Amino acid sequence: MTSHAGCSPLYNHQFDTLQGDKINLCDYQSKPILVVNTASKCGFTPQFSALESLYKKYQDKGLLVIGFPSNDFNQEFSTDKEVKDFCKLTYAVEFPMTTKSNVTGKSANPFYQELIKETGQTPKWNFYKYLILPQGKKVYAYSSTTTPDSPDILDKIKAELK
Repeated sequence: MTSHAGCSPLYNHQFDTLQGDKINLCDYQSKPILVVNTASKCGFTPQFSALESLYKKYQDKGLLVIGFPSNDFNQEFSTDKEVKDFCKLTYAVEFPMTTKSNVTGKSANPFYQELIKETGQTPKWNFYKYLILPQGKKVYAYSSTTTPDSPDILDKIKAELK
């Protein structure tokens, strides 16, 4: 990971995506970001549809939706290719999905460690969500049962879009 001047620690992270790209969160400091830890074999997996719908509807206005596949709760495929194929073929996911990583405990990826520090909340299950307002002015945590298109999340996103 390369450090960027003027990039706060919350955003100073770069990831490889399942789509074969690199994503640098420093490029999104001025935008709302919805972060979700995902798992292909979870009862909350149908939330992929709402996440993709949000992404399609608001990406041109500045929203970044980003998924973090994780096997922390033993419900994810073994390989990135299996995750990518499942997400693409089952839910037509096009929003950025990172390669698999940990989101809880001491082995949580550094970005999730920052999210946990900011909110005081660790993902309790798959499809736990964090909404980062532009410039990191506020970070909200949402349980797995809160859908991506819930009024609470949508209202906060819409208030920040250009």
